[in-house]
Amino acid sequence: MNENKIEFIATSEALEALCARLETEAFVTVDTEFMREKTYYPELCLVQLGGAQDTAVVDAQAPDMDLSPLGRLLAKESVVKVFHACRQDVEIFLQLFGAVPVPLFDTQVAAMVAGFGDQVGYDSLVNALTGAHIDKAHRFSDWSARPLSKSQINYAAADVTHLRAVYEKLSAKLAAEGRLDWVAEEMAILTLPETYRVDPERAWERLKIRSNNRRQLGLAKAIAAWREREAQRINIPRGRLLKDEQVPEIASLAPDDAEALAKARGISAGFANGKSGASLLAAIKEAKAWPESELPKAERQRESAKASPALVALLKVLLAAAAEKNNVAARLVAGSDDIEALALDETAPNPVLEGWRREMFGETALRLIRGQIALSTQGKRIKIVEL
Repeated sequence: MNENKIEFIATSEALEALCARLETEAFVTVDTEFMREKTYYPELCLVQLGGAQDTAVVDAQAPDMDLSPLGRLLAKESVVKVFHACRQDVEIFLQLFGAVPVPLFDTQVAAMVAGFGDQVGYDSLVNALTGAHIDKAHRFSDWSARPLSKSQINYAAADVTHLRAVYEKLSAKLAAEGRLDWVAEEMAILTLPETYRVDPERAWERLKIRSNNRRQLGLAKAIAAWREREAQRINIPRGRLLKDEQVPEIASLAPDDAEALAKARGISAGFANGKSGASLLAAIKEAKAWPESELPKAERQRESAKASPALVALLKVLLAAAAEKNNVAARLVAGSDDIEALALDETAPNPVLEGWRREMFGETALRLIRGQIALSTQGKRIKIVEL
């Protein structure tokens, strides 16, 4: 563990000096503390930075704090930015600076490649690689409250001090196993801004609405898209605007006016007659005019395009065997949707047919689908049988 004295930074000048030092490093460990309970976008509270000689906790909410030196550091391509489970941190920096930190390295993803299991937690990984234990006392702190206690600052700093040793040990292990290229492919995905941006037009898909009424599905799609945009506009959690279950309920009512909208469960007259209600009704009106060709597929149409459950099951067994053999988390290699899509059409573009995934699993999966191999057992392991 890095034993540097922890510096609490609450002025722009101190941050400028810190970032100037860190810009000379080969890699810098990064973490954030934020609050999101009352907002759509994360409210950045602290940024933790770890260098070879520096360990700092930056108060992002300090009066007149200028974070632009941090933005320059995160953009400096000669310095690797090391995170653990980076997605929410990177989402914050993308919102703040308009760019994803590059280059970046996510130790959670790297750990999945290195055989530490599926989405391993930071404390578990630290313990496995360094033997250290993380103090969890302040895990649920209100990081927006001031002043921060010394123990809170020490807790926050531990997220980047231990991370330096984790990065060095993981990198060495992956290099010895010839898997740094595998990790590089995953990091390339994490540097794409679209990885972190929610497409309002696809927001309805996560609701898993079961219906054969295409017009009603179209309204649900429009309402979910409106909810996403409106939540972004006024910066509140989407669930505080409309709960998930209210989306299909309002779609089934298909209200034309505020009076009809107010009859939906959980919708107040104040909401229905206000600015948000008016814009929701406008979105519904527009969706009602969509032609048939623009409406989502009905459930029975989606069901008819499903792959053979037996083939999907076989592919999942093959995936588990390949993951076990290569000591890689199966979930990193392929998700259920990827397996379903492969079983349905092996000629369609699919992540499992690209890069290291094709080498480890995809090519063998294609041979199974085409009847060129079968699966058997040998002892207590899966065995591939040539046909």
